[in-house]
Amino acid sequence: MAKTYDVVVIGGGPAGYVAAIRCAQLGLETACVEQWINFKGDPALGGTCLNVGCIPSKTLLESSEQYHHLKEGIESHGIHVEGVRLDLDRMMARKEDIVLQLTNGIGALFKANGVEWLQGHGKLLADRQVEITHRDGSTDVVNADNVIIATGSVPIEIGAAPVDNAEGVIVDSTGALDFRQVPETLGVIGAGVIGLELGSVWNRLGAKVVMLEAVEDFLALADQQIARDALRQFKKQGLDIRLGTRVIATEKTGDGVKVHFKDKDGDHEIVFEKLLVSVGRRPNTDNVAAPESDLLFGERGFIHVDEHCGTNLPGVYAIGDVVRGPMLAHKGSEEGVMVAEIIAGQHGHLNYDAIPWVIYTDPEIAWVGKTEQALKTEGIPYKIGTFPFGANGRAKAMDAATGMVKMLAHAETDTLLGCHIIGPYASELIQEAVLAMEFNASSEDLARTIHGHPTLYEAMHEAALSVHGRALHKINT
Repeated sequence: MAKTYDVVVIGGGPAGYVAAIRCAQLGLETACVEQWINFKGDPALGGTCLNVGCIPSKTLLESSEQYHHLKEGIESHGIHVEGVRLDLDRMMARKEDIVLQLTNGIGALFKANGVEWLQGHGKLLADRQVEITHRDGSTDVVNADNVIIATGSVPIEIGAAPVDNAEGVIVDSTGALDFRQVPETLGVIGAGVIGLELGSVWNRLGAKVVMLEAVEDFLALADQQIARDALRQFKKQGLDIRLGTRVIATEKTGDGVKVHFKDKDGDHEIVFEKLLVSVGRRPNTDNVAAPESDLLFGERGFIHVDEHCGTNLPGVYAIGDVVRGPMLAHKGSEEGVMVAEIIAGQHGHLNYDAIPWVIYTDPEIAWVGKTEQALKTEGIPYKIGTFPFGANGRAKAMDAATGMVKMLAHAETDTLLGCHIIGPYASELIQEAVLAMEFNASSEDLARTIHGHPTLYEAMHEAALSVHGRALHKINT
């Protein structure tokens, strides 16, 4: 007879494993189905994010930034270093070790909280049954009072550039995290978050990087004032970013891969040693539910859910990248907490208007809330406050005095509507604005909050003051 659980979570990435842990904390008998096999050939938790996404990419970004700083930026501090040498094998080994530490850590958390890991591919059947297909092809079926689908996302493929990570010439983000030597030239199809981050890694390590982006607007989701500043900074670093450029076809050659593309000036071709296809991600919902389950899907393969991530089926929820909203690990995790608490009879809630976005380039880019162009489109009256890191003492001392903080507040109520940052540690600074928006704070609230000196956070303070023309360390206009 099939075992019955209070909750079965399908997927062990940031959305799924957090949901499973929270369910178990709330006293629910919980199992998590995950099929991931890591680079060592062993079953692993953590999904794309921990295994071949957020964690390994940020590890390589940090390592490549350290290398580039020693080669290019340290002399301004009066420090002279000779004989800097790149050991890419060791850099990759460090990345892999960090991945193992964190994914093994999730296994330990499962044991500590009493979550049972069912290794294999999970598929929703009718009546909240879940079929698990194991590596050897055998299957089991378990019953659940509640099912949470959290199977994440996969890279979007394009016919013009078929990916083969094993061959290692045309790759997706997984392959670009595992190059064993620095390519002389790297083409990147797509200049979004993933393309920029991985392009930055290999640019710092010595590759000539050319980014081919189909749309005319750079970082269309970001505030366009911040995006324009970012584009200038990236081009100064040597990233060749070509907007309005559509890839037509690719062909492998003895030297790598020839890319045929079209822009406003006509048809062109260029040869790269390696090519990264980074045009976005799609929900990983193939074979996630049997037809007889009657699970309802929306546009582009997303699972249809309500505001609390409930599907059309009683007791079946979906969270993370498989549902509407930004494909961000922290968004999925918080949806997992919300759903767990709802299942346990509590009042789970998630504020979708206060989800931070981060791009871990140098300078970092981060934002939360509305962009200026969105406020204009929606007809919301607003005021702007900005402050440059060039006027911040800590940023000067760090030799990182580029970029700015931009705050947007309602013109009538002064409620903080958005905050946009390009500059040092933007990923950390944005959390102050996230917290402020969660508490429905005004720009005046931030302006009257004491910020330590000298800190980067003073730029946040000054931007809040600037909303009402009160900035102390810049000329108010």
